[in-house]
Amino acid sequence: MQKDLQLKNIFGLTLDELENLFLSEGIEKFRAKQIFKWIYAKSSRDFKEMTDLSNKLQETLANKFQIGSLSLIERQESSDGTKKYLFSLSDGNLIESVLMAFEDRDSLSACISSQIGCAVKCPFCSTGTLGFRKNLNADEILEQVQFIQNIETKRASEAGTESPVRISNIVFMGQGEPLNNYDNVIEATRKLGSLIGIGVRHITISTSGVIPQIQQLSKENLQVTLALSLHDPDDIGRDYLVPINKKWKISELMQAMKDYVRETNRRVTIEYVMLKGLNDSNEKAISLGKLCANLHCNINLIPYNQSCSDNEFQRPSNNRIHEFSKLVKEYSKGKTVTVRKEKGHDIKAACGQLESSYRL
Repeated sequence: MQKDLQLKNIFGLTLDELENLFLSEGIEKFRAKQIFKWIYAKSSRDFKEMTDLSNKLQETLANKFQIGSLSLIERQESSDGTKKYLFSLSDGNLIESVLMAFEDRDSLSACISSQIGCAVKCPFCSTGTLGFRKNLNADEILEQVQFIQNIETKRASEAGTESPVRISNIVFMGQGEPLNNYDNVIEATRKLGSLIGIGVRHITISTSGVIPQIQQLSKENLQVTLALSLHDPDDIGRDYLVPINKKWKISELMQAMKDYVRETNRRVTIEYVMLKGLNDSNEKAISLGKLCANLHCNINLIPYNQSCSDNEFQRPSNNRIHEFSKLVKEYSKGKTVTVRKEKGHDIKAACGQLESSYRL
């Protein structure tokens, strides 16, 4: 269902902006604080839910304003508890978000999109097959988080749980290259703290290696975690798996990561999707370990999501992943090396999979 484009969208406004808007519309200023709390503290998207407002005021507000521009197209839930959402923007474009829970922690993490499609075109990534369409604005990025909290709070309430569902961690690892939408991603990151209440230390921004924006990010005074999608320790292999490597080679990229660490005093994360027969050999493991040995980082090995559409890519065996991990740890001088536990395998939870299937 599309939003009425004649209504003023108030999602993303600061309290001061909302107060000024209400005054210009002849609405009492103190109402802004009430509604601001409903939108951001309670993740409300409907004026009718705001029980401390009169029916008349609810109707007045609904005739003038809307809360957000996204519409939910589909929600899927995995057997492991992972949830995947397909949203429609007001212009009909589609984006995806994922909500993840983990057995070893109480907090919830949301993986959100920053673009519609992606121009980097990594061949193993479903989003890359969609092509690049447009950047999301900051509020469209932010709204994914608020919408998820709204959906899951309602479902929890229906199941008899009164506590609102709150997301604690954000990862910019959904559709798109976040640093190719730099200004909107930075604005959304700041608003996640000021509006939603998620501190920057709980936000991870992933990149395929856009060096000028890595350098710019290091000077933002934002204590985010920077994650690099490396996927191959050698230029020939990475030129294929991450085509942006043809512009910025690994040596230049690793120097940029070291400079980032020095500038921010923050540990970075190296992400490495493991692909059978392409980047999972012992030689690749040793090269990866040596490459990361002098970088203040953690290394995250990601077994390829086999539920991707039919193509030539496969995940290595568990034994191969284990041996690869041991070698990386040894040659990286004891860096923390983790193997990411696969989430949402049965619901097309990898980036772009749900949208791709919806468009078929």
